[in-house]
Amino acid sequence: MTDVPPLAEILETARVVALPMHTRFRGVDVREALLFEGPQGWAEFSPFAEYDDAEASTWLAAAIADAWHPRPDAVRDEIRVNATIPAVPAERVPDVLARFDGCRTAKVKVAEAGQGLSDDVARVRAVRAEMGPEGRIRIDANAGWNVDEAERAIHALAPFDLEYAEQPCAGVDELVELRERIRYLDIPIAADESVRRAEDPLAVARAGAADLLVIKAQPLGGIRRALGIVAEAGLPVVVSSALDTAVGLSLGAALAAALPALDYDCGLGTASLFADDVADARPHGGVVSAARVTPDATALARLEAPAARRDWWLARLTRCHALLDADPR
Repeated sequence: MTDVPPLAEILETARVVALPMHTRFRGVDVREALLFEGPQGWAEFSPFAEYDDAEASTWLAAAIADAWHPRPDAVRDEIRVNATIPAVPAERVPDVLARFDGCRTAKVKVAEAGQGLSDDVARVRAVRAEMGPEGRIRIDANAGWNVDEAERAIHALAPFDLEYAEQPCAGVDELVELRERIRYLDIPIAADESVRRAEDPLAVARAGAADLLVIKAQPLGGIRRALGIVAEAGLPVVVSSALDTAVGLSLGAALAAALPALDYDCGLGTASLFADDVADARPHGGVVSAARVTPDATALARLEAPAARRDWWLARLTRCHALLDADPR
């Protein structure tokens, strides 16, 4: 992207929303996002609050590209998606799974701060019991383990027939060592944070640290940059969400729709984690549409963030826009 629209054009349609969640996830009970409309439609800017402006500006580049430039051609109209199970007690698993209509795959959060391996085992066991032997289960540790902890945990969870383990450790070198240690278990390793939060998103592929990549459109700077990374990496990918609203999920679905090959169910069903949203992007029959989403006007009004939070997001948008204006992506 070489052109950055004037800030005033973005501010003209900017809306800040606060979406309540059914269950606390990634440390939040309410997910905030800034939405705006460009010539191509609505886009989302929603980097997590702890990200600095330099990292957040990449998310803004993705949103501007989506609002001002056509999306790549799609090779599929629908995307199969997984259910996402937060780090809930095992007895709550059936209720969470029930919100993901028709999903044959579940991603289970593990390595939650304040919990232990026994909690993870109980949660995964409950998912397997609910989904039956044909269901697919993947785990996501969000880099919460060191190598020894990861080896022990994956060994303990292996009897539940894991599809793969996502970001069990933080560092690329740790992933390389762990992958070698658990080779006998035949459980693939997926890299997420080692791609989307890395200065060099291809380092994990070059090091042989993962069997597949988890990619997210906003953090990688948009669909076309993500497609370039996938092409260079030469590994299978899963397209996932960054806990986006329906608008941001539409961007992820467009990325998944443009990929030449899509061997895994994608993590784009996370609208089911929200108690309310700006449009209905929940999976139906285990799939989501790849079509662009337009937020509902009444939902935008209903979910409008408090004035103080709106001011915070507009100030953040202004700072990130200034960074892009000085150095377009």
